[in-house]
Amino acid sequence: MPALKPTHFTAEIIWLGAVMNSDRNELTAPARESLDLTFEGVAGAFHAGLTRPSCSRVKSQYERGTPIKNERQLSIVSQEELDQIAKEMGVDAIDPVRMGASMVVRGITDFSHVPPSSRLQAASGATVTIDMENRPCQFPAKSLVLDHGDLAKGFKPAAKNRRGVTAWVAAEGRVALGDILTLHIPDQPVWTP
Repeated sequence: MPALKPTHFTAEIIWLGAVMNSDRNELTAPARESLDLTFEGVAGAFHAGLTRPSCSRVKSQYERGTPIKNERQLSIVSQEELDQIAKEMGVDAIDPVRMGASMVVRGITDFSHVPPSSRLQAASGATVTIDMENRPCQFPAKSLVLDHGDLAKGFKPAAKNRRGVTAWVAAEGRVALGDILTLHIPDQPVWTP
């Protein structure tokens, strides 16, 4: 039976936030010093909850609005990939406040492609399970217009394969700026049909 194994890869939390409003055209996540992660995600956050209504990402499996497990409680992006997005868009920096992100980490290369079911674990024991790559969408671009005007139109193509991951809370606990997360990956062969 496959197990999870710790790796030598670690990431430092350099930014934390939570989207607290439901206006998807103003996708803002005010910065925080720490987040208390519960099995429902971050209390009061737009993406909190044990379940969520299904969306376009799972339309092949469910009719839109079907209640399903909430594997999108958190959105985690890497600073390295944000820097690449900004460079491709022709802007100095991307403010994670406008990305709808919950967490920005630094230190894991090609972060958007960390294997699904991997875990990021803090020293506190707080652990998140990576669901999958978070594909670029239109909502961050709409919010980024406020900072970058027409250059925000370049967000979606620039963010392809760099938008980070979605995740859900596997073990409750607090995470804070400066915490080091250890990456644990599934110990199984790569699927090759």
